[in-house]
Amino acid sequence: MSLVIGITLGDAAGVGPEVIRGALASGRLDTDFSYRVIGDAAGAIPGKPTEQTARDALAALEEAASLARAGEIAAVVTGPIHKARMQAVGFPFPGQTEFFASRWETADFAMVLTGGALTVALVTAHVPLRRVPELVTAAEIIRVGGLLADFLRLRAGRAPRIAVAGLNPHAGEDGTLGAEEKEIIAPAVGRLAAEAAAEWTGPVSPDTVFNRAAGGEFDAVLCMYHDQGLIPLKLHAFDQGVNVTIGLPYVRTSPDHGTAFEIAGTGRARPESMIAAINLAAELVRKRR
Repeated sequence: MSLVIGITLGDAAGVGPEVIRGALASGRLDTDFSYRVIGDAAGAIPGKPTEQTARDALAALEEAASLARAGEIAAVVTGPIHKARMQAVGFPFPGQTEFFASRWETADFAMVLTGGALTVALVTAHVPLRRVPELVTAAEIIRVGGLLADFLRLRAGRAPRIAVAGLNPHAGEDGTLGAEEKEIIAPAVGRLAAEAAAEWTGPVSPDTVFNRAAGGEFDAVLCMYHDQGLIPLKLHAFDQGVNVTIGLPYVRTSPDHGTAFEIAGTGRARPESMIAAINLAAELVRKRR
């Protein structure tokens, strides 16, 4: 099997190149793998993104997707991109998650974030908050929940314990603060308990569930929308957070931070999240195979 992990630079005017250099020089990466940096930083000035740095970032993504399909790399770890700048040069996706799902022809995928003692998955991700209630459906909860259970079983080798967060404050307060928990989320949790090999709890009040998970009661939290999961994850483990796209035919991870143009080239960017993303990619490749 290929033991090469491809690492895209992201927008080379951001912190991607320096956190990749820091990770490769850290002595903390899995030594069973070799690492191939994908992308062109020639002419990029730290902190000064241009149309060309966005185009180069897109080219690196296309190359990484092709290399994985060809079997030349076993996983892709992506450096951070600036989504608006990418879209301005013809990137028609909300983020890198959706790009790889498209290039690898996968419709059944989801976003997971993991770091420290927290792992979260998102029923809805890169959509405006006002659209979340209409997109939180029983079918999506069951679909993403099943993918999350598979991911956790792969890592832990046992049936995981998963909490499902409510959508509304206090998980709807028995219907007085919203009906989604009773009408949509609770029935979906019942289906998951019957169909997915995991221990399911929920819907749980969102204001307590992450504390319980960080304390070890749950292996992960299935969240209804982007910031519901990412705010606690980044507060808990900002420097170790990893974004994983689950459901893809190839492993794809990324550090859970952005381009940080404002600190690029200053020496302040830390490589810990990139190190964690690379090592998780190595772990997933080994366990899959």
